[in-house]
Amino acid sequence: MRIARSLGVALTAVATALATAVTVGAPQASAAPNYKMPFRCGYTATAATWSGHNPAYAVDFQKSGITGDAVLASAPGTVSRVANEGSTSYGRWIEINHGNGHRTRYAHLSSQQVSVGQNVSTGTKIGEAGATGGVTGPHLHYEQRYNGVARKVTLNGRSVPYYGKTTFTSQNCGGGGSNPYTPREVCGSNYSVINSHGLGGNGRVYLLYYNGYNCVVTLKHTKVGTPSSTSAFLEPQGGTRATDSGQFSYYAGPVKKYAPGTCVKWGGSVGGQSYTSPFQHCG
Repeated sequence: MRIARSLGVALTAVATALATAVTVGAPQASAAPNYKMPFRCGYTATAATWSGHNPAYAVDFQKSGITGDAVLASAPGTVSRVANEGSTSYGRWIEINHGNGHRTRYAHLSSQQVSVGQNVSTGTKIGEAGATGGVTGPHLHYEQRYNGVARKVTLNGRSVPYYGKTTFTSQNCGGGGSNPYTPREVCGSNYSVINSHGLGGNGRVYLLYYNGYNCVVTLKHTKVGTPSSTSAFLEPQGGTRATDSGQFSYYAGPVKKYAPGTCVKWGGSVGGQSYTSPFQHCG
């Protein structure tokens, strides 16, 4: 009896030691980032999943007219891949490394607007949705991967149902100084930035020009995605001032004036920080 009891105690001790050693030596799974939907705040789209999708846990975001819509980083990280597979596979696609084995992929893009090694924040615009690669229609193919393997997608802590189609509304509402818009998106792709001025970390006001037209836009860098006091104005010399001001989530403007060969005064504000230029850019 004593021998059996002693042997049982010894075996239990050995098993406990082995279990402890395995636990200590085993790699610990890293918590995934709090992934956001890869579209602008308030954007609604259908998250489609189905058996046989490759990889099985990828999500296709579908929406009428999605081509050209901004695609945003769903968590902070570093761009690890910007590739173009032509008319096959992913087509134009981007991968972001979020650290600790976590990565996301964004495929079938119509354009890519980041480069390898670039650091991005949650909400940084990385490209635009499209229909490149092996697709039958425009959509955004999206993956969340851990140690090289695609995992079931979560968005803002909510799991995407498998398998079916579920409507999601983006809560990718910026923060940390991230603003998904650019001055040219607001004024128009033909415009070029000719001047800008910081607003004490709260934002930046931009003056753009195209073919006789001036355009002013103020982009927020604080409370991005939340309405707060923001303004932009433009005044040709000898003319009237035009102003856009109010409680805006991302930017004020665009304020445009046709004033070829005329000096302009421009500026804007975010919160308590403001800027007013002298009359300048008279060409």
